[in-house]
Amino acid sequence: MSEKAITLYNTPLTSEQAAKLKLLLQADGYKFETRPYTLFFAQKDKLTIAVYEKGPKVVVQGRGTEEFVQYRLEPEILGEAKLGYDEVLKPEMFEPHFGIDESGKGDFFGPLVIAGAYVDRDIAQQFKKLGITDSKRIGSDKKIRDLAKAIRESRTPQSVVTISPERYNELYKKIGNLNRLLAWGHARVIENLCELKPDCPRALSDKFADVRVLQRALMEKGRAITLDQQTKAESDYAVAAASILAREKFIDWLDAHGKEAGVPLLRGVSKAVKAAGRQIAQQGGSESLARFAKMHFKTAQEVLTD
Repeated sequence: MSEKAITLYNTPLTSEQAAKLKLLLQADGYKFETRPYTLFFAQKDKLTIAVYEKGPKVVVQGRGTEEFVQYRLEPEILGEAKLGYDEVLKPEMFEPHFGIDESGKGDFFGPLVIAGAYVDRDIAQQFKKLGITDSKRIGSDKKIRDLAKAIRESRTPQSVVTISPERYNELYKKIGNLNRLLAWGHARVIENLCELKPDCPRALSDKFADVRVLQRALMEKGRAITLDQQTKAESDYAVAAASILAREKFIDWLDAHGKEAGVPLLRGVSKAVKAAGRQIAQQGGSESLARFAKMHFKTAQEVLTD
């Protein structure tokens, strides 16, 4: 695969660094726009710089990203060089391992999807060049689908487990705890990946429960693997790839089942989501709602008692 310039970069900032960056962009002639959830958004030519309130963090995107980060952001704002040094700074991201992540956990409608992907040094480098990053940082469904297609085409070992709302509700009644249900789903994916890549030594996921919960959920094939959990694990290329695969399956499920439900199946938990749930319940009662929604959510009771 040929070298490809980086066109997306993000990193946390301090409030002082954000203020300094704004001054730098003003001096460089960037055009500023008001955007939701940002401290500021600036654009010049084909390059955009967005500094988000949450964090704060900066997202640099477009043609010239690599040059801006290396020659402006790192030396003048961050005071350190990190771009292009991932393998030196975080060598574990390039060692053979599985990454596991999920989508739909916090959404009233839709399934819980757990996915996993394998990387070694070559695959991690390939994913880096493709711009594989945490799905939560990707605002476009088209981009999610394009990246998921690229991950599949890489032919790296991967697995996606979709727990439909009906199956989810059954499991939740039996298990009675979301973390244990997540551990069950993660274990299924790890088992599948171990079938595809039995010599993989380690699996990494975001921290959601005591690792012993996941260890107990693993069947025979997965018991020998080292299980790691860490906060913000999505910065790892394998976990990021898993998050994209899971997100694609989740949004595709919502799109496919919206016609069956008779209303668009929206994401998250909002007034519009409750209104859609109320419409489904009015047409077919709680049994109909349970085909599309996670019934242990407080939203379900609110919808059914309105």
